[in-house]
Amino acid sequence: MTFSPASFASQLPHLGSGIWWVALSGGLDSCVLLHALVYLDLPVQIRALHVNHQISPNANAWQQHCTDLCERLNVPFTAERVRVENRGRGIEDAAREERYRVFERHIGANDALLTAHHANDQAETLLLRLLRGTGPRGLAAMAQQRPLASGILHRPLLAFSRADLEVYAKAQGLSWVNDESNANDDYDRNYLRNQVMPLLSERWPSFPQKWQQTADLCAEYELLVGELADEDLSRAGITPELVGTSLSLKYLREISSVRRNNLIRAWLRKDQLSTPEQQHLDQIQRQLIDGRQDAEAQVAWGNLSMRVYRERIYALPLADLPSVPESPPALSSITELPSGFCLKMEPYDESETPLLKADLPNLHCRFRIGGERCKPVGRAHSQTLKRLLQEYGVAPWLRESLPLIYSGDDLVAVADLWVCEGYQADSAGYRLKYERISKSART
Repeated sequence: MTFSPASFASQLPHLGSGIWWVALSGGLDSCVLLHALVYLDLPVQIRALHVNHQISPNANAWQQHCTDLCERLNVPFTAERVRVENRGRGIEDAAREERYRVFERHIGANDALLTAHHANDQAETLLLRLLRGTGPRGLAAMAQQRPLASGILHRPLLAFSRADLEVYAKAQGLSWVNDESNANDDYDRNYLRNQVMPLLSERWPSFPQKWQQTADLCAEYELLVGELADEDLSRAGITPELVGTSLSLKYLREISSVRRNNLIRAWLRKDQLSTPEQQHLDQIQRQLIDGRQDAEAQVAWGNLSMRVYRERIYALPLADLPSVPESPPALSSITELPSGFCLKMEPYDESETPLLKADLPNLHCRFRIGGERCKPVGRAHSQTLKRLLQEYGVAPWLRESLPLIYSGDDLVAVADLWVCEGYQADSAGYRLKYERISKSART
């Protein structure tokens, strides 16, 4: 598709009440994007957003170029400096993470962030992902539009080649900056751009457009399998747990392996957890689904552990799993425990569940050491705590961290599961609640 104001306008998102932010780097692509938007004179507020990564010695000059361009076009301009730290995945990934953190801070409800990715960028992305062994989801490459913060990210230049954009830029007398790192073929994307893509273009000049068709077909396929995954998630009975979520193990056994893998990926993406590679899916099948019911068995990767208990398979964010503190905390109306849990003791007058007496002396918190016994209200006999936790269906990975409430040396309640016989209140007492502290409350 040849780049022109009319063809460009056909690729833009629907007008809304929010701001259109242009991710302005100062390079050819983003300068064309901003200029073309201003040329169309749309009834929408346009602002430019520049991220100064402070990596190149020319970074400040690039920022000044963006400032000058926005002054000429009468576009409000915002620039932010970031500090980029390579945490093991490469400087490019680190810079991208910082860039998108800035974007997310600025994009408000109903706003759109417009980026200048074009057809050549899309072709490079698709080939990189193919080289890394991705599936149809990865081969869908960059979507033209996706959610970002409380707004959307939109890529209106995907239908156009870089050559088309350069023709427009020269015709309009635009200038732009060149990132010297683009010549460094040590970066995979640069190697493809500088060495591989020119050879492909000589033999197949229209390959970026053809590859976009492939990406579009893969995106359609992903929509279809996404709809199937949503149906399977509903049938599998996805359930919020004290930590993470769980699904029916029985349902996973009943569906094909391809469908099961699709369901597991969709489940974890829904919970914003690390998605598994094929080796992890094979381990899940062998150790958790086909294996004997062993609550100690687990498959872990990234920020996630998957385990089974009582015909349910659990996705457990590692950061959310509770731990036992080195020393028991002092009891209060809200006792904060490790990993974002708390025990609440609320004065209460009436309850269907037993209340803990309010006048018990020397109330304090302990954790399991083994050998504890008690007799929950309504039981005929006392039992070991280990046996009771099994009967109450408490997952093994939660048992050691449950707060035990003692009066002196007497165990009087176990979290909010039960009050022990002889320590329940007749009418007024404490209602116990063991729960996660919401992330908003923690921050």
